[in-house]
Amino acid sequence: MKRILTGLALATAIASASPIAASAQTPIGVSYQPSLYWALPFHYANVKGWWKDVGLTPNFTTFPAGAPQIAAAPSKSWDVGGTGSVPAVLGAVRFNILTIGITNDESKTNAMMVRGDKFDAIKANPASLKGQRLLLTTNSTVDYASRKCLVKMGLAANDMQFVNLGQAQIITALTSNNGDIAGVWAPNTYTLEERANAKYLCSGADANAIVPGALIVRADFAKERPDDVAKFLAVFLRGWSWAKANPAEARTLALDFYKQGGLEVSARAMDQEFALRPVFGLDEQLKIMARASGASTVDGWFSEIGKFITEVGTIPSNPDAKNYITDEFMKKVAADPKLKAFATEFDKK
Repeated sequence: MKRILTGLALATAIASASPIAASAQTPIGVSYQPSLYWALPFHYANVKGWWKDVGLTPNFTTFPAGAPQIAAAPSKSWDVGGTGSVPAVLGAVRFNILTIGITNDESKTNAMMVRGDKFDAIKANPASLKGQRLLLTTNSTVDYASRKCLVKMGLAANDMQFVNLGQAQIITALTSNNGDIAGVWAPNTYTLEERANAKYLCSGADANAIVPGALIVRADFAKERPDDVAKFLAVFLRGWSWAKANPAEARTLALDFYKQGGLEVSARAMDQEFALRPVFGLDEQLKIMARASGASTVDGWFSEIGKFITEVGTIPSNPDAKNYITDEFMKKVAADPKLKAFATEFDKK
């Protein structure tokens, strides 16, 4: 009897030490784009076993870009995930996709880049861009940033010939001298620097274009399983919390994650990723999504993006941000003591 009591006491102690009580593992479909910085919390969670801690078993689906990711939503091949802000707005209009948080601020890492041998002439005379080809992925964050950059440089948003290519195709084109000017997002920006001697002509940040990444969920899934949506957010938030407290290991795992996605980047490029892409903890997420004094900061960011998508004719009208951006699930994380502790455990370390 004494051995039984001791075993029970030990089990109780282990359970109480866990941030969240053990529970049955529930499947959840998670979508993302491989080898992207904002998807790192998913990888950290896999390595560290955090999904199990909240009772979730992720089934991952990856896409080369946001547009096909959003187009897959009606098939219910995924439930939650991360994507760019442009496809997030597109998804809100077409497929009732909700934005429930921000993955990162990628304004500095969505950029127009020029081959090194062409850079000085174009930098000195931006008007020379008129009529030239711009290789980019349309209906994406870099499409938005590039058009803002053209206006910043004194051109019209459509003064260049936009050639729609996947990011991998763009890299191949510039490195084989089949293109001079490209719109790319990190880490492809660093790859072009290293392989094509490409240089930054203008980033979203240079053009005062805020380019957030979006945490998303299908509205029907959110209605059916709100608690699991909150758990998903808690895992994501814990990923950034841990990475800030463990920068060396976070970078090592990041290099592995990119390699798994078919992209090898240098340690220098990875340092740039962490330096140039601000991320948001739980309190920061709640702050930028708050509507106590009217439209939130996030509402403003996405309204500008919706305006862009409307102007290029992708959607008929700019949707009201309040209809597809919600802080309900971030608030659920904050309101649950165990879930909040789990999400923010490393914030003060």
